[in-house]
Amino acid sequence: MTHNKQFSKIVEQIEVLDIATISTERKKKLQPLIDYIQSKIVANNSVRLNFICTHNSRRSHLSQVWAQALATYFNIPNVYSYSGGTEATALFPVAAKTLSDQGFEITSLSNEENPIYAIKHASNEAAIIGFSKIFDDKFNPQSNFAAILTCSSADSACPFIEGAEKRISITFEDPKIFDNTPIQKEKYLERSVQIATELFYVFNQINL
Repeated sequence: MTHNKQFSKIVEQIEVLDIATISTERKKKLQPLIDYIQSKIVANNSVRLNFICTHNSRRSHLSQVWAQALATYFNIPNVYSYSGGTEATALFPVAAKTLSDQGFEITSLSNEENPIYAIKHASNEAAIIGFSKIFDDKFNPQSNFAAILTCSSADSACPFIEGAEKRISITFEDPKIFDNTPIQKEKYLERSVQIATELFYVFNQINL
């Protein structure tokens, strides 16, 4: 398998992910996303994934970044990953630092209240542009995409997402609850690894 000059540290992180940690119940929650991606691949259409949580600050960004990296890892073409929130805040610095520690190259493009980051996972792939935005921001697709709800509050706050072909609920516990505690770094890493593991399982199921 070629990795499109994917950064070696990221490949190392991916290759130690353990899908045996995913429960049968959880796999059932992931199946609609697998089916959506597979249907797009079969039809030779682009795969647009918009990961949505309340503040677009933690879980949605971790999901967006890992989805793009894993699509590259598995050589799945025409996957475009996005994220958004029911409100805009900022990409939380600890979430960005967690990704950096896992091998992503993160460059700050602006230092405003809602900073903009370029997040690279491979030398020949476009950077993911990371910043907090509402889910229907013009930066995101307006139609022909799957909306993946990564937190329960966004799930309940967004019963209808205009333009989405498919609405999929795959919620994760918020690492924010560990902010300003001695185990903050550990818990952010734990959540990032969980998200990466589950998305590894998803993309590993895709037949090209």
